[in-house]
Amino acid sequence: MPDRIAVLGSTGSIGSQSLDIMARYPEKFIVEALIAGNNVDLLTKQALQFMPDSVVIMNVDHYKKLKENLINTDIKVFAGVEAIEQVVTSSNIDVVIASIVGYSGLRPAIAAIKAGKKIALANKETLVVAGEIIGRLVGESGSQIIPVDSEHSAIFQCLAGESGNPVEKITLTASGGPFLNWSDEMLKNVKPCDALKHPNWEMGNKVTIDSASLMNKGLEVIEARWLFNLTPDQISVIVHPQSVIHSFVHFADGSVKAQLGVPDMRIPILYALTYPERFTSDLPRLDFKKNHTLTFVDPDIKKFRNLTLAYDALREGGNMPCILNAANEMAVNAFLTGEIGFMQMPYVVEHTMENGLFSPAPDLDFLEVTDKNAREIAKKYINKLHN
Repeated sequence: MPDRIAVLGSTGSIGSQSLDIMARYPEKFIVEALIAGNNVDLLTKQALQFMPDSVVIMNVDHYKKLKENLINTDIKVFAGVEAIEQVVTSSNIDVVIASIVGYSGLRPAIAAIKAGKKIALANKETLVVAGEIIGRLVGESGSQIIPVDSEHSAIFQCLAGESGNPVEKITLTASGGPFLNWSDEMLKNVKPCDALKHPNWEMGNKVTIDSASLMNKGLEVIEARWLFNLTPDQISVIVHPQSVIHSFVHFADGSVKAQLGVPDMRIPILYALTYPERFTSDLPRLDFKKNHTLTFVDPDIKKFRNLTLAYDALREGGNMPCILNAANEMAVNAFLTGEIGFMQMPYVVEHTMENGLFSPAPDLDFLEVTDKNAREIAKKYINKLHN
């Protein structure tokens, strides 16, 4: 029987690419539910193409328009966060693609995990904010998390068949983004349109800005800690501009495994959906004649301080990664709207981490309080910088 899939964040980059994959294998996947935040027009188009059982728009203000757009179909239409949680926990869902960007993807992902669903996880904030809690819930429910991020998918693939072989450390690769060779002076004048020109990957605005600032890699470090049960000192980062090697695993016997491929997110998406199988695909192949030079350099943590701040948050533990994430979401939005400069984003994060409500062992309710408090602190600081 084909797997019945719910796509959280279907109108985003990962969601859209996931639907592209599922359209290639109609005998293997059924699109059972589509969930989006605000993009009614694209959600409507996707719904009419895939004819799911249900669609949900997170922003309740768009419910009426979505309902009218689909009035001549049998598709069930819902709105709001509670509706999302109800849909992803329903018995007719086998796999949930968790690709809502940011903190807003946490509650739906937790609901799906509690229901014991297989999770194709692209929302890194779920583990960044609540890694310890998520680990416990997975153990209790029997849910399974398969990473979608190319770096974590690479580590996951390299660990396959290595049960009992001790891992010494892992190395996450980073492209370096569009500003790898820019000077400090040049970075002072960066505009959002500059930061959104990623040299290798096609991603949404939030993730692309995070990639440019190296915060994306910092969030991936925190996520890797929980996915693979590692200490911060076992997770390193190397800049690899070609984005061909997606990450390494170093074993205790001195051997190293790496996973390679073209920079195309559809490949790790396909792997996450079909694991433990591998399907034949017509996706692009890696041609070493065109990729015969692979280079590596240490990240410039003085120029891109967000990576250091992420390590600091991970080592501090508790709700500090939640504070980091909330502040960064506010900083990215402020940069995109022209309120602050590119080089000011780390200052927003650092200030919020220094002044946020810290708890060494937060529960989910306190994480909600933490997120709200951190955003308020970050907003006040952004206003100060802007004025």
